[in-house]
Amino acid sequence: MIEITSLSQPGVDIFSTLTEAQLRNRLEPEKGLFVAESPKVISVALNAGYEPLALLCERKHITGDAADIIARCGDIPVYTGDRDLLAQLTGYTLTRGVLCAMRRRPLPSVEEVCRDARRVVIIDGVVDTTNIGAIFRSAAALGIDGVLITTNSCDPLNRRAIRVSMGSVFLLPWTWLDGPATTLHQFGFRTVAMALTENSVSVDDPVLVSEPRLAIIMGTEGDGLPQQTITSADYVARIPMAHGVDSLNVAAAAAVAFWSLRAH
Repeated sequence: MIEITSLSQPGVDIFSTLTEAQLRNRLEPEKGLFVAESPKVISVALNAGYEPLALLCERKHITGDAADIIARCGDIPVYTGDRDLLAQLTGYTLTRGVLCAMRRRPLPSVEEVCRDARRVVIIDGVVDTTNIGAIFRSAAALGIDGVLITTNSCDPLNRRAIRVSMGSVFLLPWTWLDGPATTLHQFGFRTVAMALTENSVSVDDPVLVSEPRLAIIMGTEGDGLPQQTITSADYVARIPMAHGVDSLNVAAAAAVAFWSLRAH
């Protein structure tokens, strides 16, 4: 246990001064870190085999909500202090009083994510961390086998994305997709772009549901999918709407699409 007495305490920069980009460490991914928040989420990460490096814990939770996590993490530093000081350090009030800095793992290849999958989602240009987390949570719950993310999207191991997903980012294989969605054709996938166009079919169309391997493409929050992505997709699908509503938030739309297009 290491008592924090000032905001410049050595060793706590992981939780305070390092930006998400610095934690991710694009130049040396093998040295990248992320921060998981709350005992439940940290537990999911530990169960998935992620290595803990340090804990930041509100003093009153050491023998309470965080006790099991501290015991599971073994011989690593546990920085602790009062609630107000920790909030000043991190810039936000800790959820359930505990953060865990963990080491990132090498990501699988696109081929590895697709190898045994029947349903994958391609997240294209989604930059809101809340939406990324919600999409991962729905994907894990509703039968998606893997996630591919375009490089102009938000990092799934962003602290807020992890928390919103309730740790679901640790349950599914995922990786970055550098090329177009049509790349998945070589792995036996057909693609369906979720978009409002004149030739969109209903998301519960039997032809879509019967596809043995399907990649569902979800677009950015404001503009949706690029026209080239829509044009090159094997199918274009929409969610039927009522009362003049034209669309749903991308996270809500993803949940509907995952349920409707799940493999049978």
